[in-house]
Amino acid sequence: MNTIQATTYPIYFNEVAYQEINHFLAQKNYSSLFILVDTNTLRDCYPRFIQLLETNLKIEVIEIDAGEIHKNLETCFGVWNAMTELGADRKSLLITLGGGVVTDLGGFVASTFKRGIDFINIPTTLLSMVDASVGGKTGVDLGVLKNQIGVFANPQMVLIDPEYLHTLDPREIRSGTAEIIKYGMTHDIHLFNEIKDNPELNIVDLIHRSIEIKNEVVTEDPKEKGLRKVLNWGHTIGHAIESYFLDTDHKENLTHGEAIAIGMACEAYLSSKILNFPMEKVEEIKEAIIKIYGKVNILPEDIQPIMDLLIHDKKNEAGVVKFVLLNDYENFELSCEASDSLILDSIQFYNV
Repeated sequence: MNTIQATTYPIYFNEVAYQEINHFLAQKNYSSLFILVDTNTLRDCYPRFIQLLETNLKIEVIEIDAGEIHKNLETCFGVWNAMTELGADRKSLLITLGGGVVTDLGGFVASTFKRGIDFINIPTTLLSMVDASVGGKTGVDLGVLKNQIGVFANPQMVLIDPEYLHTLDPREIRSGTAEIIKYGMTHDIHLFNEIKDNPELNIVDLIHRSIEIKNEVVTEDPKEKGLRKVLNWGHTIGHAIESYFLDTDHKENLTHGEAIAIGMACEAYLSSKILNFPMEKVEEIKEAIIKIYGKVNILPEDIQPIMDLLIHDKKNEAGVVKFVLLNDYENFELSCEASDSLILDSIQFYNV
């Protein structure tokens, strides 16, 4: 896979990635190296990474608990304190080795510690490879509200090593696949068709193209003033569903991708009602989503709390919920509005 050049940093793949990080560390004058992991990546990914890393720098490993529930300021305080106690200074480097929680939180920790130190992202899940680690967004959740606290900050580089995907269970692979489906519907329908039509598809083959699409969008609009909003296709309703299931004791938590997949089905329905997106394609999306992710039972009493959470979406303006909607595949509109009744109908459409 060829290297992808983002605005201020490269994205390296496979063996080249380790050659480049070792060369980078040899050329730079860092005082110390910190590696942020969670309980899963310390066990499953760190042994491979440390074997391939070549450096004389002092290395300190900081471990956080795994899971979205720990993506918060309390965890940040723990990491900041650990770095301080271990002697981190403004010339230290932080490497994030993990999924979206680790790369999002780690990038935020690095970009705010002593007003900012360098960091490198090494995503270990499909979701973080094709989405979270690329694009310069860092941050944490505020309670159950997704990514409410954060800053834009770019890493020094991103390293993509698909070997780490072997540490994941199928559910986590499906979660990351939702982001690839998003890119397919908005930018390259080939991606969606490959996933929909090939149950035995090697998803690794779609990683490079997915990152290319995200990088193209982010390069044009790094601070989400316009075009970058398209990356939120399926996320407005999806994030509300994800937050609700995370905060409801009697509900099993959904993965990010499972919730976003439901969001895409719902927002496809909104697209048909508002922009005349063909209904046969709406049905195609719903059928594919249910085939891949199964059916999540959203009860009547769940809908109003989900509606209430929509108001906190970061794309909203003056308290009005904004959506990315489709005219057709690869043809989208930004900042669309929908009535509460239509949003309710879209969730009922998924439920039927």
